[in-house]
Amino acid sequence: MAIAEESAAIGLQGLRKSFGEVRAVDGIELDVAEGEFFSLLGPSGSGKTTVLRLVAGFETPSGGTIRLAGEDVTRRAPFERDVTTVFQDYALFPHMNVEQNVGYGLKVRGVPRREQAERVRAALASVRLEDFGGRRPGQLSGGQRQRVALARALVVRPRVLLLDEPLGALDLKLREQMQVELKELQREVGITFVLVTHDQTEALVLSDRVAVMNAGRVEQVGTPRELYEGPASAFVASFVGTSNTLTGSAAELLVGKPGTFGVRPEKIRLLDPGAEHDRVDHSEVRGTVADAVYLGDSTRVVVDTDAGVRFVVVRQNTGPDDDAADAPAPPGARVLLRWHRRHNVPLHQPS
Repeated sequence: MAIAEESAAIGLQGLRKSFGEVRAVDGIELDVAEGEFFSLLGPSGSGKTTVLRLVAGFETPSGGTIRLAGEDVTRRAPFERDVTTVFQDYALFPHMNVEQNVGYGLKVRGVPRREQAERVRAALASVRLEDFGGRRPGQLSGGQRQRVALARALVVRPRVLLLDEPLGALDLKLREQMQVELKELQREVGITFVLVTHDQTEALVLSDRVAVMNAGRVEQVGTPRELYEGPASAFVASFVGTSNTLTGSAAELLVGKPGTFGVRPEKIRLLDPGAEHDRVDHSEVRGTVADAVYLGDSTRVVVDTDAGVRFVVVRQNTGPDDDAADAPAPPGARVLLRWHRRHNVPLHQPS
């Protein structure tokens, strides 16, 4: 999706950052639209947090340009940029109550007291904490502290809200709940959110678009569906979900041409080895089940195929109405794997 420079909340051109001989950010070109929920997704060391700190002004770039709403802010101090950052540890003041924490940014900006009180009340209401203003951070749950940090960031009405793994300290159930609430909040306030995360599920759930980062570079930018269904590289295919990779002789045998291809586990059917061949529109290969792991709503089956490639297949546990043609999958069972050729997605390999 191309974004006109004048309509981009954030524009990064040739952005670079080196720490000694280590190039943490290596020539990034990226635009984020106004009102978009955008995520920077990647493993540790991929450069995503450094990009966030560069946008916030906490780091000075080694090269390139940072624009906010079309204005060059590359050399501006953090307080001169219309952005606010929420950190993973929330950085709340333990000696202040919730209202004081939320209103701190307004106080240092010299906002009149009456307006401070009104905006703090509105901010706390937006995160459903209007009855918690008198409590200290130590009296709150992890999820409540996270909401206070969001309210404190939103109360100053920034153009862009930067989120540095804000849900990383929460347990799984609370994190899933807060993901839903965070997306709803972003829709309500309508400002640009930029999230840094290493959790691919979180990025897919929350984002309008995602930039997948690796070794200081952006491997691919797209909607969650575009990244999952059409990964541009082997790295994206393996990092965003799980993918079976076919290359060399296995690619020529199963795809019919040389190259590197990815096949998602849920696209593959697990059939009885005696099932009729269907090679007109499908790829297929026989193999032996090496492992089968019950995951509740699905079963993860590992198959060592006769093509010399180990496949992962995901079967949904839909109950007694499962297709009778599907094969049982105990370890040691012989099976036939079949998938439509359109699910053989070409992948670029790093040069």
